[in-house]
Amino acid sequence: MEQDILSLLELNLAVKDVVNQGFNEAYWVRAETSDVRQNRNGHCYLEFIEKAHDGHSIVAKARATIWASTFRLLQSYFEEQTGQHFTSGISVLVRVTVSFHEAYGFALNVVDIDPSYTLGEIARNRAKVLKQLEEDGVLELNKELPLAEPLNRIAVISSKTAAGYEDFQSQLEHNSAGMIFYTKLFPAMMQGDKSEASIIAALENIYDHKELFDVVVIIRGGGASSDLSSFDSYELALNCANFPLPIISGIGHERDVTVLDAVAHTRVKTPTAAAEFLVDRATATIDYLMSLQDRLVQTTSSILEEEERHLNSWSKDIYHHSRSLLQTNSSTLLFLREKLRSMVKHKLEREHFAIQRFEHFVSLSLPENMLKRGYSITMRNGKLVKSTANLSEGDIITTQFIDGTVDSKIVDKK
Repeated sequence: MEQDILSLLELNLAVKDVVNQGFNEAYWVRAETSDVRQNRNGHCYLEFIEKAHDGHSIVAKARATIWASTFRLLQSYFEEQTGQHFTSGISVLVRVTVSFHEAYGFALNVVDIDPSYTLGEIARNRAKVLKQLEEDGVLELNKELPLAEPLNRIAVISSKTAAGYEDFQSQLEHNSAGMIFYTKLFPAMMQGDKSEASIIAALENIYDHKELFDVVVIIRGGGASSDLSSFDSYELALNCANFPLPIISGIGHERDVTVLDAVAHTRVKTPTAAAEFLVDRATATIDYLMSLQDRLVQTTSSILEEEERHLNSWSKDIYHHSRSLLQTNSSTLLFLREKLRSMVKHKLEREHFAIQRFEHFVSLSLPENMLKRGYSITMRNGKLVKSTANLSEGDIITTQFIDGTVDSKIVDKK
């Protein structure tokens, strides 16, 4: 039993012999970097990890070292080829040797790196996210939104202290066209592990006040391409694709087209280019409005001139027609006047004759004329007697003749 018992050191030394004898070559290993740090001596210490297919749980892990002399060469080569820092969270293909130390345990020593693998992994990840967005039917949604006219109420997502943000503001404020832009900064972290969540939170804040803005501009200054990893996020891209306002991306890299760039309404290279786009757009709007104004003035002038010609023509026609009408009506009026005069004369003659007849009749009816014709007038007590019924025996009556009166007494009435 005592012969089967080993001290920890003895066991580790035995393992060391096995590892060193069994893994005495260099091997190409693909993994993801984690906890990358460089000490003051220039040595790089890190961990390599491998995640499960769900992208979250870690299924393998190993400590690794890149000695200073090697790290200076590999770091420079890697960053030159990929345009990004050698940092945590990137997929790499490295050539390693395997070692086991009795005090420090299992470790990998990096001796070479293949930058093309990292570039390929970035590209594959972007392609995978873009494919998913396309399958979800949202890849082109933001591009279909119309840009407002004018485009001058701007929500900006950026780091408050970023030089790119200052360049953007300066470019807008001192534009040669003298255009006025209204901007509101929604601060966010533009690099690091928390940048994705920070940018999404800024978008949510803008959404609460979306009616106040025409467009969202997402900008950051220069930096390593590795800092662009959050802009390849599916969740961030999905938020941008579904956003109700057009999004302009200007995140500071010319050769790297991120997933955010692909879903944004408009992609420009830098924050300054984003400002130039807005100024150019506003200038084009002003030029178009001025063109419309000139066309309106010209069209209005042409219409007024044409209407003036028509009025002049109509005025002449009316004048000539009126003269002709007056001449025609003048002859008609003369005819009517003569006809009216004749009718009035005839009417007057008829009325005069009727009056003469009436006067003759009235004349014949006068008492004196009646008396001349042999008639007499009988009165009693000064009143005209028309019937014997009004007389009684003994009444005194007066009879008037043409040449005098006679008083009589009634003695008998039959």
